Amino acid sequence: MIDNHVSRRAFLGTALMSAAASIQPHAATRMNPNVLLIMTDDQGWGDVHSHGNPLIDTPVMDRLAEQGARFDRFFVSPVCAPTRASLLSGRYYLRTGVTGVTRNRETMDSSETTLAEALRKEGYATGCFGKWHNGAHFPQHPNGQGFDQFIGFCTGHFNNYFDPVLERNGELVKQKGFISDVLTDYAIEFIETNQSQPFFCYVPYNAPHAPWQAPDAYFNKYKAKGLDDTTACAYAMCENLDDNIGRILTRLEELNFSKNTIVLFLTDNGPNSDRYNGGMRGRKGSVDEGGMRVPLFVRWPGVIEPGRVVHPIASHIDIYPTILDLCGIISNGSSVLDGENLSPVLRGDANELPDRKIFQYWAGRGAVRTQRWRAVHDAKGWRLHDMIADPGQREDVSDEYPEVLGELSMAYHAWFADVTARDLSPDPIDAGHPEHDEVHLPGHEAFLIHNEREEGISYMLKQGWANDWITNWTDREAYPYWDVNVVREGDYSVRLYYAAPKSCIGSEFRVEAGGDSIKGVIEEAHDPDHLPSPDRVPRTEVYEKVWKEISVGRLHLKEGRLNLSIKALKMTGDQMMEVKGISLKRL
Repeated sequence: MIDNHVSRRAFLGTALMSAAASIQPHAATRMNPNVLLIMTDDQGWGDVHSHGNPLIDTPVMDRLAEQGARFDRFFVSPVCAPTRASLLSGRYYLRTGVTGVTRNRETMDSSETTLAEALRKEGYATGCFGKWHNGAHFPQHPNGQGFDQFIGFCTGHFNNYFDPVLERNGELVKQKGFISDVLTDYAIEFIETNQSQPFFCYVPYNAPHAPWQAPDAYFNKYKAKGLDDTTACAYAMCENLDDNIGRILTRLEELNFSKNTIVLFLTDNGPNSDRYNGGMRGRKGSVDEGGMRVPLFVRWPGVIEPGRVVHPIASHIDIYPTILDLCGIISNGSSVLDGENLSPVLRGDANELPDRKIFQYWAGRGAVRTQRWRAVHDAKGWRLHDMIADPGQREDVSDEYPEVLGELSMAYHAWFADVTARDLSPDPIDAGHPEHDEVHLPGHEAFLIHNEREEGISYMLKQGWANDWITNWTDREAYPYWDVNVVREGDYSVRLYYAAPKSCIGSEFRVEAGGDSIKGVIEEAHDPDHLPSPDRVPRTEVYEKVWKEISVGRLHLKEGRLNLSIKALKMTGDQMMEVKGISLKRL
């Protein structure tokens, strides 16, 4: 088993701040505080030691909560991309164009004013280090949405966590080490580089999302506790994250930045496996409490009193207006925000907020949360839970409180009609953008046209998640196509990324787009095994392979929206080549 573990505990020492800092209730008049926003992926509310989990060690997260404010009931979306869009925009994710987690449905409109754009306008250096998952193509790419520096990946999950190949401002760069360690190194480098101006450092780690990979020292520690492999790996990745967060906080202290840096820590949804979650109902993907309640810790010495517990309900849509207010920024762009400013309860100017309704929708299920109630709508209809008397949602009290359920259900339907009033179909992929001459159209973003029997082509896995490819192309009537918007007319070079056995040599295909086409031939076999993968548990995602790259030729593309397709002309074996993707570069 690969073991790139290097102990991070030595970096912590005594450098983390004492919680005994003097409190200045109106110290927010300090201009331009730095902002460090840390979010982990699939770490549930229960994956923190101080939330009552005796099996996991997270001393840095625990200390961060002690040194600032801990939110008692903080909610996000049930899955990754929706949470990220709401976090960065201050708006319910459906308003931003995000409707899913793959095939471009995770893409946030470039017209949205992100937190990074709002802060950069005020002179902040902006950096994102980790999982973006709100658009892989420019201008929806992080560099097009307000981030000066981006190092990480744009898809919903990553294949191999050891020695990863990450994107750095559009270029792929081979790294050395475990992915969370690498991302931390880059975040620290960004902070060190931007000592002369305020910075916004966004660190959306991808752990503990699957695949289940972790350095040996961490994993072995939790296996020694008698845990199953999945839980041991989840806790191992969380403790590794804890160490890495400690490294960042220690560097802030060494640079004398701690007192003028707002630090926020949260996670993006409930846990991604059945493990300790405080007795709540649901996990990742659920609109019940356990799928949406996550930690939120906020530290700002001298402004936020250590040990403060915030009891009013709050949500990811509140982070945007709260950060802007704490930073003394009024303008937030042209979009109307859905979130509430939480600064009064953070500063101690108020202990309560007006009761409110927080809405959520995912995959045909909906929910409304107030301070007392959670109303949930699924395939079986509506149910109502008293979250104060029954935090585990064991009883449906709809019959006892029909007027409450009636009010909440009506509010939900009105909200849903409002946030879905826009066109919810995914936007096309821009080609020939002035700031990005080349665009890669990945296989998992293709639409598949099947034959009359609804067969003849598929993704490697049924879902067509991130990193997937096109395979089982056994019928000439079937084909893949991509929805493309040509920003600038011109000639574009076309390159194909494929795999094919010897039987496929001589197969012919045609790339068509907007009235022009070019013919290609598979002249060389390329049929590799997947790369070694140090998974602790068998994965449900595709494995990583090395793909063959060939030049097909050039197309002349006119400005506007079109379908780019690959059609089978001649099939020498029992199927066409597998397609990982196709790229267009304006010449």
